[in-house]
Amino acid sequence: MAFGLGANLGDRKSAIAAALAELALNVEITAISSVYETAPYGLRDQPAFLNCCVAADTTRSARSLLGLAASLESRLGRRPRERWGPREIDIDLLLYGDQIIDEPDLVVPHPGLLDRAFVLVPLAEIAPQRAVPGRDVTVGGALARLARTPGDVRRVGGPIDASDRAAP
Repeated sequence: MAFGLGANLGDRKSAIAAALAELALNVEITAISSVYETAPYGLRDQPAFLNCCVAADTTRSARSLLGLAASLESRLGRRPRERWGPREIDIDLLLYGDQIIDEPDLVVPHPGLLDRAFVLVPLAEIAPQRAVPGRDVTVGGALARLARTPGDVRRVGGPIDASDRAAP
């Protein structure tokens, strides 16, 4: 399975580090991508994001992981705002094994996965050959097909160590 993490308010790197530390208490993290600075998606008039992706193993259900992500976002200070607006932390379940889930509040693979460079670039770093369930493409193949603009996703640092910082 894979998560996408992002933040564009406050200390973005610390927010991602805290989310990684909390995730590591709940799932077995197998890979963490580098950190990328990315242009905002949707609502453009906001600060740039830091993003990374995480691959992990777990016996938890996708529904449980969705709840975990929401709980961590809340504990780490995320407040409700407009769609695609700024956020203290964002944790999205991108992939869950080879499952396809289509429920009103849980869609896996993430519905925007194949359209967003800020997800595909870090995910392709850690899982380029990973097949996207229900699509005839790998993560790396989807990235290769994606129309991009220069500088839309820029590597700004290596992977954050999930043990570096516990959540506040």
